[in-house]
Amino acid sequence: MSTNGTPMASPAPSTRLAVVIMAAGKGTRLKSARAKVLHEIGGKTLLGHVIAAASKLVSPTSIFVVVGHQAERVRAAFATSGVHFVEQTEQRGTGHAVQCAREAVAGFDNVMVLSGDAPLIRPETLRNVWQFHQEHKAAMTLVSAEPAHPTGYGRIIRKSGQSAEVTGIVEQKMLTPEQESIPEVNMGLYVFRTDPLLRYLSKLSTNNPHGEFYLTDMAHVLHQAGERVAAYIAPDAAELLGANTLKEMAELDAHLRKNTAEKLMAQGVTIYKPETCVIDTDVEVAADAVIEPYVQLLGTTKIGTASRIRSYTVIENCKLGEDVLVRQSCVLADSTVANGVRIGPFAHLRPGSELGPDVHIGNFVETKKAKVGRGSKANHLTYLGDAEVGEGSNIGAGVITCNYDGVRKHTTKIGNRSFVGSDSTLVAPVTIGDDAYVAAGSCITKDVEAGALALGRAQQVDKPGWVAERRAKDVSK
Repeated sequence: MSTNGTPMASPAPSTRLAVVIMAAGKGTRLKSARAKVLHEIGGKTLLGHVIAAASKLVSPTSIFVVVGHQAERVRAAFATSGVHFVEQTEQRGTGHAVQCAREAVAGFDNVMVLSGDAPLIRPETLRNVWQFHQEHKAAMTLVSAEPAHPTGYGRIIRKSGQSAEVTGIVEQKMLTPEQESIPEVNMGLYVFRTDPLLRYLSKLSTNNPHGEFYLTDMAHVLHQAGERVAAYIAPDAAELLGANTLKEMAELDAHLRKNTAEKLMAQGVTIYKPETCVIDTDVEVAADAVIEPYVQLLGTTKIGTASRIRSYTVIENCKLGEDVLVRQSCVLADSTVANGVRIGPFAHLRPGSELGPDVHIGNFVETKKAKVGRGSKANHLTYLGDAEVGEGSNIGAGVITCNYDGVRKHTTKIGNRSFVGSDSTLVAPVTIGDDAYVAAGSCITKDVEAGALALGRAQQVDKPGWVAERRAKDVSK
């Protein structure tokens, strides 16, 4: 890329690149007990967004996260990500963070340094900056921008005119009156050749208002050493913004979710009143699906084509097939739903639920770790927990699988084409065979063989005249 972001010719094959993500800070302005990088926007932590973007550029094994405040919590949150961690036991600035990582990156030819609290960064931008760095054969490449309000940012001091070369970065508190008018600011993303970085890293000093080691000072240090320092101008400054307050966090979240909704609509998804919907960044929705107002699609949810999600429904980490209808006010979590299923209104699919094709789960039905076969129905007021239901079966209103004995969970198995009458309780472990009938109001404690009728209720007794006798006694008192 050129300094204004226009495409350039592809560089020679890239050299080994490490990524260092600075994630050690407290984020005191958030007024939160939680580490700053563990706050979430768009359904993912700030650090999670940055790691995801960096992982599109290099292998996670080449990513080094510098941790400090609540280090163990940050490590635990990304224990399965494949990234490495570097401890910064004492937070003494951005330059000190990179100093802590010097041994980790010594075997790499280049190092990219990112902020763990800049979640909007895109993989495409990282690739463009990396390409620019190689094209300009720079010892240091920094990313700059010209925001509408530059106050608070370090200013870029260029060598001359529109030259890509930079002589230094001056932080806001150290600006002269003349430098305050400079519109170009530092956005906190850098790429270094490892050799000059490590050779001159010890030249950083704490001679500044905060008494910290500023990584930004490396621009002046390297320039003074005769090394080339270049600046890549970001086309969109908003992409590199961090969040220092919960208000700013909410603004980033809104920005990210707006972009997510617009991306889905551009791919053929109908979203009515997208400003009312909460859609996480990892959600996938196929073309011709319809999302009504006030829907929440969270986590890694995937929704197939021609499906419709009605208002006030919350779906988290679920996979829905094609032509699925989820009616109003349903809650689905960690479940799989096949093609043609009808759910709700007011249904609750708890984790581990698996609904086969054309299944109907109706109003006020709850499932948990339940497998329901093709075409089976549970349309009203039913609980199916730790259950296996075959194909073409009907579960009547008020049926309950009694799966918990106070110590352990047990499974209820219902065969194909079976009928379980309303208000029946199935005490697990129990099996209802194929083509079996369970009479309404039964309490089933033993297996029911295929094709049988099971009745598990007391014999009805009628007492003629009982009501009149009772009323006469009441009057006489």
